[in-house]
Amino acid sequence: MASQHHDHTVGHEEGQHHEGMTKGKIWRVFFYLLALTALEFFIALVLVHGGIVQKGIGVNVVYIALTLLKAYYIVAYFMHLKFETFGFIMSVAVVFLFILYFIALMLTEGGYLNTHYHSFPSWANP
Repeated sequence: MASQHHDHTVGHEEGQHHEGMTKGKIWRVFFYLLALTALEFFIALVLVHGGIVQKGIGVNVVYIALTLLKAYYIVAYFMHLKFETFGFIMSVAVVFLFILYFIALMLTEGGYLNTHYHSFPSWANP
């Protein structure tokens, strides 16, 4: 019985599953996330607040794209989705696509409400 258990654990030690995350990969992903966050802060504090770039849909699209890229790195590496089976990855990807669709719908709805109800007399602007 002990030899059967030993044979089972030997298979896992030889890398039958996935290679997992090494310290080097963890630090590499950490610095990618740090660079993306620094880029977001640079855009917000230097470019937008400094008046170099105007606030608008372009800046929002850049923020959303950078945030989704950071979300990919977090989910793929720190939540180990990159090392899962194809079926599980696709089931999570479908949900992710619905989230993207939801973001697009909310931006569209917000833009519509901003342009059509901005001057409605019973809604006081603060």
